[in-house]
Amino acid sequence: METIWRQTADMWNWSIDHLIYINLVLSVIIVFFQRRDPKTVWTWLLALYFVPVFGILIYLLFGQDMRKDKLFRVKEVEDRMRYSIKSQEEFLKQNDIRLMSSLSRDYEDLVVYNLETSGSVLTVDNSIEIFTDGEEKFKDLRTELSKAVHFIHMQYYIIKDDEVFDSIIPVLIERAKAGVEVRILCDGMGGRFMAKEKWRRLKENGVKVGIFFPPILGRLQLRVNYRNHRKIVVIDNQIGYVGGFNIGREYISKDPKFGYWRDTHLKIQGGSVLSLQIRFALDWNYATGENLFKNMKYFCEEEDGSCLECYGIDETWEVEKRLGIQIIASGPDARSRQIRDNYIRLFAKARDHIYIQTPYFVPDDAVLSTLKIAARSGVDVRLMIPCKPDHPFVYWATYSYVGDLLFAGARCYTYENGFLHSKGVMTDGKVSSYGTANMDIRSFELNFEVNAVIYDEETTKKLEQLFLEDLKSCKEITPEIYGERSLLIRLKEQGSRLLSPLL
Repeated sequence: METIWRQTADMWNWSIDHLIYINLVLSVIIVFFQRRDPKTVWTWLLALYFVPVFGILIYLLFGQDMRKDKLFRVKEVEDRMRYSIKSQEEFLKQNDIRLMSSLSRDYEDLVVYNLETSGSVLTVDNSIEIFTDGEEKFKDLRTELSKAVHFIHMQYYIIKDDEVFDSIIPVLIERAKAGVEVRILCDGMGGRFMAKEKWRRLKENGVKVGIFFPPILGRLQLRVNYRNHRKIVVIDNQIGYVGGFNIGREYISKDPKFGYWRDTHLKIQGGSVLSLQIRFALDWNYATGENLFKNMKYFCEEEDGSCLECYGIDETWEVEKRLGIQIIASGPDARSRQIRDNYIRLFAKARDHIYIQTPYFVPDDAVLSTLKIAARSGVDVRLMIPCKPDHPFVYWATYSYVGDLLFAGARCYTYENGFLHSKGVMTDGKVSSYGTANMDIRSFELNFEVNAVIYDEETTKKLEQLFLEDLKSCKEITPEIYGERSLLIRLKEQGSRLLSPLL
């Protein structure tokens, strides 16, 4: 023990003696080798030079950039999907917009953007069921899991060791014993409190478990950023789930701290389930090293994989009723901020209204500016946030940005009937985007996220109606109420806003 303390002291002394050189090296990395916006660069430089030693530790925990495109590339899927992407691009270039869905021609450019930047194939043979209550969502999930015949793929940011997961485990084990392939992928941060005995029990009963960026020493997690925040379930390529609910008792409104948990989760049937499956397979491949793309049974019925090459492109697009979906993903491995860019495009194209639900509102300058321009142009911009924080730091930063929208003419509300965790955008009753991404910099740049862009008026209007119903449980933040905040609260807000680029 004495030796360890002596080595620690020697390391500390060495760090202090060479502090100026360490800061210089990190400064060069931040300025010249990492793609950051200027505000973030200056914030990190100030932290390094004005908070000696601790600034370095904070940078090592939060600030490392990880845009390694090749980490998440799988050549097999890229080669097979190239045909479908190019074919859809040709359809759209020929202005055959009727093949898309029931939405207007106005959103063709967004479809093309998602195709060309991330290969997000449009499918139009979908149906959607919306869940806003955790009990209902998990009841439906257990029912569908029990019907699985070929495989179950589950991916959650948080899986907690409580009654919710306990209710799912027997179903998974029963299906695994029946010959169904079952895989569970959990983020290393979100699953750090799961009892090892439960993971072991699942593995012993034939369930495969993967951990995304696992802790290195017990529950110690040195990688705070770059968490996999996605929540995806795929069953037999027939049913897919995506949205805000994680696995834990608070998500079924059993935690007194939060009360009722208001969230949004989508159950999808149709071609876009395959897009969710591809997203799961890419993450599973990275976390476990098992390349699911080597076996096409996970993606289509034909052993040669021909259906994967053509999915989303079919003569059945001519059916009378079509519901278009693109599954878009973003993360620190991507060249573009796909989800953020979609939000910006939807905001810029809005002519009547923009409705936003998010637990955290810490936008970058581009998103904030686009919303302010829309509000000042007469668009009805409405933002709904929680009335209580689950992360106080982010909550104060959120409240700071609310002021920017208020003074631009937007209307802002706090949800008072428990905790709001729903993550989505709806514009003009035509297009909506719901999934795992919050309206904040962390979701845009630092986390791995997935959203469904829904090109369907009927579904979007359902989501908007839910939003309007939620307004009955909200308190509006008027400019007068906002201006009555105490000096202490304002200092908290501005401090949190100043530090938000670090995270």
